[in-house]
Amino acid sequence: MDFSFTEEQLMLQDVARRIAQEKIAPSAEHHDRTGEFPLENIRLLGENGLMGIEVPEAYGGAGMDPIAYVLAMVEVAAGDAAHSTIMSVNNSLFCNGILTHGSEAQKQKYVRAIAEGEAIGAFALTEPQSGSDATAMRCRAVKQADGTYVINGKKSWITSGPVAKYIVLFAMTDPEQGARGITAFMIDTDKAGFHRGKTEPKLGIRASATCEIEFQDYVADADDVLGKEGEGFKIAMGVLDAGRIGIASQAIGIARAAYEATIEYVKDRKAFGAAIGTFQMTQAKIADMKCKLDAALLLTLRAAWVKGQGKRFSNEAAIAKLTASEAAMWITHQAVQIHGGMGYSKEMPLERYFRDAKITEIYEGTSEIQRLVIARNETGLR
Repeated sequence: MDFSFTEEQLMLQDVARRIAQEKIAPSAEHHDRTGEFPLENIRLLGENGLMGIEVPEAYGGAGMDPIAYVLAMVEVAAGDAAHSTIMSVNNSLFCNGILTHGSEAQKQKYVRAIAEGEAIGAFALTEPQSGSDATAMRCRAVKQADGTYVINGKKSWITSGPVAKYIVLFAMTDPEQGARGITAFMIDTDKAGFHRGKTEPKLGIRASATCEIEFQDYVADADDVLGKEGEGFKIAMGVLDAGRIGIASQAIGIARAAYEATIEYVKDRKAFGAAIGTFQMTQAKIADMKCKLDAALLLTLRAAWVKGQGKRFSNEAAIAKLTASEAAMWITHQAVQIHGGMGYSKEMPLERYFRDAKITEIYEGTSEIQRLVIARNETGLR
């Protein structure tokens, strides 16, 4: 096994690290406190190829591979999780599906604008009454005699919804067909019939704007269909597989930031006449944190490698996402505990890492869903 990275991968990682340390991390507390969308920083990420890492250069992207994506995502997430959420949605959920299933015209129109940082993309699958059970969606797209579709319904928890220019939407075109009756559409939020709800007040990743969106007689043209009618569920599940590699990377970045802060703290903090890093109970926590962090990173790199080989990677992505998200939650929990009162204070970023880590166990497939995916793939039973 070769664990080395290419020169190009390391260069992109270095760019991401530099932006994260010089621009993102210094502004993270402000964006977390105010909930202000970090538009300037997101544009900077786009200008440096980080909003379309796996997008071919022909469509404005960096033309890199999934390994490079993981390395860059970890660095940005270590600077601030909210920034990495926006980056993940643009890379994984928005661009990935269009590159795989979109027409040439759709790639040129939608992917280029997002990859170059000129616009923000979003992914609309979840509804108020359907989260993990995506086939229970009520959003309807009714085909008209002229070939257009009239869309009505609501979507909830749409990351970047308040600022997105374009959205990949999933709506039911044939309810009797269940999952096979779902179709994907490209949505322009400037068109009539599209409405945004209030921005959600979230526990963590607060600078990543999230809202409910509603469609009232929104008219989509036949050219706005992504893939073919009835392929929406298949497209969504494939996109979520790729997205899980992104969220695993995000979780690793959050966990790494908490771990590194803890290493520095246990060297400096004195109690009973000695650095608390000399205490065996603290050392046991440090050892477990390091093991979980490395395991998560290696599993995520494995999933990215399999994806890059053009092979099916659903199981590897689920394993990576489950392991990394639960590791992030555990590591940030231990980091707060080791820091004691200071870990609970907003004077340090530990409490933010702790709040941000929780969402990685929920979005793009909860930990419970990941366990179902893994078990079903292993047993072949449904």
